[in-house]
Amino acid sequence: MSTTPPRNQIQFGVFFQGVNSTTIWTEPESGSQTAFESFRRIAQTAERGLFSAFFLGEGLRLREHLGQVHDLDVVGRPDAQTQLAALAAITEEIGLVATQNTTYNDPVDLAHRLQSLDLLSGGRAAWNVVTTDNAWTGANFRRGGYLDHADRYTHAERVVETVRAVWDSWDDDVVATDRDAVDWADRSGVHVVERDLGHYAVRAEGRLPRSAQGHPVLFQAGDSDEGRDFAARAADVIFSAHPEFEDAKAFAADIRRRTIAAGRPEDDVKIFPGQQFVLADTDAEAEEKARWVAEHQITPATAIAYLENIWGTSLQSYDPDGPLPDIDPVVEVTGSTRGSGFQFQKSQELATQWRALSEAEGLSIRQLVTRVGVRRGGIVGGYSSVADRLAEYADAGAVHGFNVSPWLVPSGLDDIVDRLVPLLQDRGVYPTEYRGDTLREHLGLRGPLTRRAAA
Repeated sequence: MSTTPPRNQIQFGVFFQGVNSTTIWTEPESGSQTAFESFRRIAQTAERGLFSAFFLGEGLRLREHLGQVHDLDVVGRPDAQTQLAALAAITEEIGLVATQNTTYNDPVDLAHRLQSLDLLSGGRAAWNVVTTDNAWTGANFRRGGYLDHADRYTHAERVVETVRAVWDSWDDDVVATDRDAVDWADRSGVHVVERDLGHYAVRAEGRLPRSAQGHPVLFQAGDSDEGRDFAARAADVIFSAHPEFEDAKAFAADIRRRTIAAGRPEDDVKIFPGQQFVLADTDAEAEEKARWVAEHQITPATAIAYLENIWGTSLQSYDPDGPLPDIDPVVEVTGSTRGSGFQFQKSQELATQWRALSEAEGLSIRQLVTRVGVRRGGIVGGYSSVADRLAEYADAGAVHGFNVSPWLVPSGLDDIVDRLVPLLQDRGVYPTEYRGDTLREHLGLRGPLTRRAAA
């Protein structure tokens, strides 16, 4: 009998971005970004590949550019919980993750909707907790920027605590198991939840019993110190922006340290960085394919618009294949209208750095944006070599998995599922079956934090 210990494993989730600047929507094989068929195909492909979760991003307002709707991006997406409820009916195992904002959702209503999805899917629901404080987004909700930036996680934690209290307001044995029982539910086991969230107070009780996994799984995606501490205290999974190997190891060590400081086991928070894959039969073919992907993600118009966001003014007179603008930015810091990946950039500082890089390496506007834009990075290579690289991630414990951002919808997972997953399974670093019936089981998570505390 072999005495070799089993290797660590990694998992995949799929990050369906919706409103985004990375999906190539101009190609003939690209499907609709709003039709159910696109969601069906990508979710069922992911489930066939034993992906742990189908993860939806969130866009609460169409992005704007220089005061107009930014029409170069993919825009629009059906409501997350409506979409996931539809997918729950045509899938059996894959988790269903809805990004939902703590600033603009009522916690009692949100708790009920997430718990409904969890029950109807057999314990496969998850909530990606996000915060928003800017007035631009708030204008869609007639609230402006009422939440101070420094308070966003304080308020988020109160919302999460309230939602969990609603989920816990029914005891485990409330529902009768005997058909001869007098009542369907023992009302003495249903408890009132009262909370003061600072901006408002709630008094309510849950309307549903718990699902098979106890609570929906909690994801969190903040990368600031406050966000990481919040994840260490409250989340089951953190969705990170640190996919590169050494950076991923450092991030994992930091999250483990914070998790221990929060009084939890060091492996209690699973780490899933976002990642883009460009794969082919050989490394050389993959590099050529990656160049094609970049050229279609960073079009001439996209390159100019990217710089316009930093410069704060129209640059339409500049050649995207020419040098950077010789004028200085007219804004000090970028705003929030192009999304979180573009906001709060120090414009003059960036312009100076980019001019130096462009001059040193002879880069045009488009080449520079391809180099420094939000689409940088990703794992590029032949199937076998990428499988070997991912095995290194598993052996080092750098991640628990990757949230894959497909650059083409709905076929963007086909090569991963059909060609890469079998090689990972051969190396013993990817599951060969789902671990159980619930998302919590798939991810190897312990029970909900509040249930552990009560026990």
